[in-house]
Amino acid sequence: MTETITNEEIELKEEVVKEHILVLFDDNVNTFDHVIDLLVKICNHDAIQAEQCATLVHYTGKCAVKKGEFKELSIMSEILGDSGLTVEIN
Repeated sequence: MTETITNEEIELKEEVVKEHILVLFDDNVNTFDHVIDLLVKICNHDAIQAEQCATLVHYTGKCAVKKGEFKELSIMSEILGDSGLTVEIN
C-alpha cells in the first residue's frame, strides 16, 4: 500500500480595512441633552456612554465618539452635522 502526499498551496487574502474615528467638537450652542440624544440615536451609544462623551467634549473640547469604516462614519457625520453638531472624520 502506498501513500500519496500532496502539497497544496493555499493563498490567503486579507482585506485591510482602515479604521477611522468620528470626532465630536465642543460648541456653545447645543445642550447636553441634545448631544446625548443624538449620540444614542445615531452612534448607538448607551445613555451612560453618551453622557460621558458629552462631558469629555465639554471639558476637553473634543471626543472620539465612534470608530469604524469611513462609509459608515460619513453617514453618521452627515446626520450629526445636519443636527447642529460639529464633527469630523479622522
